[in-house]
Amino acid sequence: MTPIEVPNSTFRRRRKRGWGIFFGVLILFIVSVTLWSWLTLAWSYSDGERAGIVQKFSYRGWLCKTYEGELAQYVVAGVAPQIWNFSVRNAAVADQLNKLVGRQVQLHYTEHRGLPTTCFADTGYFVDRVTLVSDLGAKP
Repeated sequence: MTPIEVPNSTFRRRRKRGWGIFFGVLILFIVSVTLWSWLTLAWSYSDGERAGIVQKFSYRGWLCKTYEGELAQYVVAGVAPQIWNFSVRNAAVADQLNKLVGRQVQLHYTEHRGLPTTCFADTGYFVDRVTLVSDLGAKP
C-alpha cells in the first residue's frame, strides 16, 4: 500500500459517514414536522361560536387549495363591522356555507394554533358546523 491510498480510503469512509448523518438528520426533521402537524391538527386550542353575515367564501390557493371565508360581525347599526376570517376543511360544510353567503349565520369553530404551513388553511380557525340564524331579505 502506498501512503497516497490510505488518506483516500479514509476520505471515502468519512464521506459515507457524512451521508449517513445527513440522511439521519433529514429523517428526524421529516418525522418531527409530521408529528407537529398531526398534533396541531388533532388537538384544538379553543372552540366557540361566532355569529354574523357570511360576506365572502372562496376556494383558493396555488398548490394547496383551501376553503376560506369572511364573517362580518355587526355590533350596532352604523358602525363598521368586525371582519373574522375562517377556514373550512369539510367539503359538506363548505357547500352549506356557499349557499348561505349574504345571510346571517352562526358558525361553530375550533382554533388550531401553530400550524406549520398554509397548506392546511390560511387561518387557524376551522369552521365545522353552520346554523342559519335568519334570512335578512325574507318577508315574514
